[in-house]
Amino acid sequence: MARSRSIKSRRGRKGAGVFDVDITSLLDILTILMVFLLQSYNSSGVVINVPEGIEIPRSNSETLNSFGVNVQVSKSQIWIDDKEIFNVANSTDIQIYDEGGRRIIPLYNELVKIKETIKQSEKLSPQAKPFSGVANLVVDKSIKYEYLKRVMHTCASAGFKEFKFVVLAEGN
Repeated sequence: MARSRSIKSRRGRKGAGVFDVDITSLLDILTILMVFLLQSYNSSGVVINVPEGIEIPRSNSETLNSFGVNVQVSKSQIWIDDKEIFNVANSTDIQIYDEGGRRIIPLYNELVKIKETIKQSEKLSPQAKPFSGVANLVVDKSIKYEYLKRVMHTCASAGFKEFKFVVLAEGN
């Protein structure tokens, strides 16, 4: 007899009513998340951290950066992939230039190390990205052209012969 009661009580629950869920607020949150994700989307996949002290020039260019070594240059410092390579304040006792003042020695030495590391990983792993020879240059807009020529000559001497200048898109 107890068995029939449990069946009747189950039937009674089914006809109790319809359960309504209001998902309007959930859709609002999803829409806001979608907007933020789209605004922060970077289709090139290249992420460059610009050090403090570098003011990047603006451009209307629509082309995107490509993978390569990131060389960041300010008036007093040089970084490669967020690692400080050269600082004017710390360079009082070392030789900075060679080849008649055309090549920056600390920058050249670090670029050669990076190139050798990439070439070595190519030999060890078939899935490794091949050496592209691309240098993404993040240069302060107040840098004199003579100094920029030294940076470019140094990169080319080390085997990075393709230059991509990183600029801010107009309106940012």
